[in-house]
Amino acid sequence: MDGTEVERRTLLAGAAAVATASALAAPPAPHGRPADGQAATLRLATSAFRRMDGSTPSRHLTEPVLAHLRLTQTIASETKHEEQRIRLAAVGSEAASLAGWLAWDMGDYGSVRTWYGSAIKAARRAADPLLTAYQLGSLAQFEAHAGNAAQGLDLVRSARRQFADRRPAIAEAWLYTVEALAHAAAGDRVAADGALAGAERSAERIAVEEPPPWPWVFTFSDSKVAACRLSCGARLGLPNWVFRAQDAAGAVLSSSHDKQRALLILDVASGHMAAGRLDGAFALATCAVETGLRYRSGRIVERARALRRRYTSPAPPKVVRDFDERLHGVYL
Repeated sequence: MDGTEVERRTLLAGAAAVATASALAAPPAPHGRPADGQAATLRLATSAFRRMDGSTPSRHLTEPVLAHLRLTQTIASETKHEEQRIRLAAVGSEAASLAGWLAWDMGDYGSVRTWYGSAIKAARRAADPLLTAYQLGSLAQFEAHAGNAAQGLDLVRSARRQFADRRPAIAEAWLYTVEALAHAAAGDRVAADGALAGAERSAERIAVEEPPPWPWVFTFSDSKVAACRLSCGARLGLPNWVFRAQDAAGAVLSSSHDKQRALLILDVASGHMAAGRLDGAFALATCAVETGLRYRSGRIVERARALRRRYTSPAPPKVVRDFDERLHGVYL
């Protein structure tokens, strides 16, 4: 048995251990339904894999996550109870979404769309509008980052249509940030600023509402909105947005999620480049690349390459040549 196989089995065992240890802290079931044994256990396994994402190469997680997804789908197809089938569809949606996230980190855009599409379909089978909105918004976020502004905005509108009378503040704030990224991808500074203002207003309501509804189990605060403004500023070439938001986004920049922190550092580097600070830009980009190489993240490395393509001088200084040399021969 080779080291890779041993590592994969260790990861699976670790995820199972986390799921078992977390059994008393299971997230609420969708629609407020009573927790079901199989569905609850499978959802805990998905949560365990998500917790590992920040410090584990996606290539190591993909195989066990896809096996977990297949197991969920098999159990769902064999159950004779409609209520159980609905619950398992929601579980499968979460697992497919995680598979999409991992594919995005690896730079496999075709698989990203496949898995997010599966997540949306499963959420609809589960008849859960909140989950459907979350998965549509997740795909919208991907398309915005990929530069497909029109598609991203269309998906945001579809996500908002899932809500009935009341949209939870955390869902509204998050969708506004996704909308802002899509406007930034289109080069529309005014519309991006308007969406960010909406996100700020919605974020103020989060603290006075009930705990965030499933599947919004992550925290969302002013620092997340600031991080989005920073990212929008990087895409729009507005260093003042980047630098003004940097302090407010400190909680995200100091996050323990190494890969997400590296992506935000690349946005800060873009701000430095737009301001003409090449040394600072490429010093930060080099740090981010080291994280990308450590975790074999195609998304991070490709973002670093995109930053480099924006500098077009025929006689680059040493800091840029050193960056080129670091990226030379990197294949992920």
